[in-house]
Amino acid sequence: MLILAATRTPFCKMGTDLADLTAADLGRSVVSALLTETGIDPAELSEVIFGCVAQPSDAANIARVIALRSGVPQHVPAMTVHRNCASGMEAITTAHQRIAAGQGDLFLVGGVESMTRIPLLFPHEAAVHFADLNRAKSSGQKLSAAASFHFSDFKPRIGLELGLTDPFTGLIMGDTAEILSREFGITREAQDRFAADSHAKALAHREQLNAEISPVFINGKAITEDNGIRTDSTPEKLGTLRPIFDRTTGTVTAGNSSQITDGAVSLLVGTEEVANRLGIEPLGRLAAYAYTGCDPARMGLGPVHAIARAKQLSGLTPDDADLIELNEAFAAQVLAVRASLKNPATHQLDLPAYEIPAEKLNRRGGAIALGHPVGATGARLVLTALDQLHETGGKYALVTLCIGGGQGAALYLERP
Repeated sequence: MLILAATRTPFCKMGTDLADLTAADLGRSVVSALLTETGIDPAELSEVIFGCVAQPSDAANIARVIALRSGVPQHVPAMTVHRNCASGMEAITTAHQRIAAGQGDLFLVGGVESMTRIPLLFPHEAAVHFADLNRAKSSGQKLSAAASFHFSDFKPRIGLELGLTDPFTGLIMGDTAEILSREFGITREAQDRFAADSHAKALAHREQLNAEISPVFINGKAITEDNGIRTDSTPEKLGTLRPIFDRTTGTVTAGNSSQITDGAVSLLVGTEEVANRLGIEPLGRLAAYAYTGCDPARMGLGPVHAIARAKQLSGLTPDDADLIELNEAFAAQVLAVRASLKNPATHQLDLPAYEIPAEKLNRRGGAIALGHPVGATGARLVLTALDQLHETGGKYALVTLCIGGGQGAALYLERP
């Protein structure tokens, strides 16, 4: 399968530049931009497939909502996929499976997330009391129903916090990073240095990052840049931040974790035949991919297991990659993955030992600087990796990430 075109919105911190837009708005913006950029007739699409984690209740099957609002004809079906942090990748690989099964030849795929708009959730007991109040007929019944409310009924649960907590282990994602930092002996200083480097690389490649972006227009204003990149991020300054998960002996802070962000990504994928028919020069080819499971309490090691599985399926290893995009969920998680790849025998994995050269890894920075809109990140990594392959003239890129709930994903991309 070929990746024919790709673009994204700016990635903006929760509650900032994109806060007024819903996830459906963000998806419509990026899909409309891609359709305009490529000039294709959307009636030729086989299907629209989008990843989204916090799927909004007012836009059920958000892929369909995005498609119709973007002018995709009604006869083109649409489907929303969800694999936590890999949802954007899942959209891409689902399209590959459709093509392999002969179920289409041209797909519009991507991912979207408005983490700003993840709602507050009231307790079930509050819903019961509101239902009783709604059913009450007389004044006495209404007073009795109203009197049944408790103060706790009006204390909402934070949907974002619930979404970032694993229901199997009860651990919020930051706690899983703390486990890795302890088990691998990853110091606070090492995490802060990695985080500062992420910002520095993103700042140095601001021009290339901006070239990935299609502007989003809000009330006549164009939002054109990622807004989480800091110009003053140093290990010393990051070292002043307090741990946010384990407040006594912890090392994981807001500064060495991925940012909570809004954003969307869209890609056009299809067969070689359709690329020739449309006269589109492809960006790259999906050469191989794998998903796998791991311990949910150590979900950050998912990439190591997925990379090993990809080797079993394709023979490709990280040594074949000219560049690597490894999602920066947490600095501790990335550093644990690097340590594990150097000694994969500790995980009983059939994988040659490999040390990721610093110059190959996240050359434009990662989610610590750019943000991690969970439904969109997987697709963003693919876009960024392909653009860098063309910039450097490399052949293969490895794109990998950990997945909340204890999974990993690894994709190999090839420049045509």
